[in-house]
Amino acid sequence: MSLAEIVAGVLVIGLVLFDVFQAVIVPRPSTSGIGLARYIVATTWRLWRRYGESLAQANKRERRLGAYAPFILVFLLFFWGATLIVGYGLVLDGLREQVSPPPEDVWASLYFAGTSLITIGFGDVTPVGPGARVVALAAGATGLVLVALAITLIFSLYASFQRREVLVVTLDSPAGAPPSGVQLLESMGRLKLIDDLPALFLSWEKWAAEVLDSHLAYPLLCFFRSSHDNESWVSALGALLDAATLCLTTVEGCPEGRAKLLLAIGAHLVEDVSQYFRIAHEHGVIVERSEFDAARSRLADAGWVLRDAERSWSDFQRIRGRYAGDLEGMAHFWAVPPAQWIGDRSVLRHATA
Repeated sequence: MSLAEIVAGVLVIGLVLFDVFQAVIVPRPSTSGIGLARYIVATTWRLWRRYGESLAQANKRERRLGAYAPFILVFLLFFWGATLIVGYGLVLDGLREQVSPPPEDVWASLYFAGTSLITIGFGDVTPVGPGARVVALAAGATGLVLVALAITLIFSLYASFQRREVLVVTLDSPAGAPPSGVQLLESMGRLKLIDDLPALFLSWEKWAAEVLDSHLAYPLLCFFRSSHDNESWVSALGALLDAATLCLTTVEGCPEGRAKLLLAIGAHLVEDVSQYFRIAHEHGVIVERSEFDAARSRLADAGWVLRDAERSWSDFQRIRGRYAGDLEGMAHFWAVPPAQWIGDRSVLRHATA
């Protein structure tokens, strides 16, 4: 019996099972410093994003970045399974005298652990001692549980992703793609749909609450990109927060109560997601006065009654400053398509100059 191999194997198994427990079973963000999945995602995303951003064509860049979340999901499942095989293989190698025929080397022990974990059971290797039998049974049970959790996780992630994208897609028509809070209010004004704003803000309150709950429980959801061009859940959230801010600071006749509630839950979402991923953020309103004045002109042309320019600019800076830095950090972190006031707007400014 090799005690060192048994201890090392038990530690590996315990670390992987704890990681699966945190990532899949616990329905809240992990605060533990121990987490293989979290570090794997953090490292691989930086490399993947760097590769995606190096591509000149926008369509190709979005396809590459959009493939990351499905890839890392499958990779994590295989990684957990392979690491469990290593852990059980070390334990069985330490108990080689209780296995028939005794494994010649650690590779033979890994083979026996693999057939036990995925419940193939060829019968060419069998446990004959009590310790090896317990380990083989534990490996088989772990494999079944891992498969069940993997299926549950995949269905849960894609169900949450589809619910998230419904409102994001419906934002195309009134707010454009990429979405803009200014264009949203402009469309509502031109179409005489100002009375529909309370219901719209309410639906996005519920959306923000669901995204806050699901995306912190399963942070991998944040990396799933929209399947439609120039759309992103980050820019959609930013557009609604900007529209609510403009309602409170710039235009008359908006549902101020609903706008305040949407800002509260939206800013909460932005802050919590930024803190969880430790995203660096900028400071300030991140909108120039000339951009704000241009937005005021568009809103006036759409039929909105505007408030005093200096007072509205001061209030706009104060309110948008609460979420703008974290939102901008999220846009850069996930490399979302640039929108009017969100993300890398240098291309947009050059195009409109």
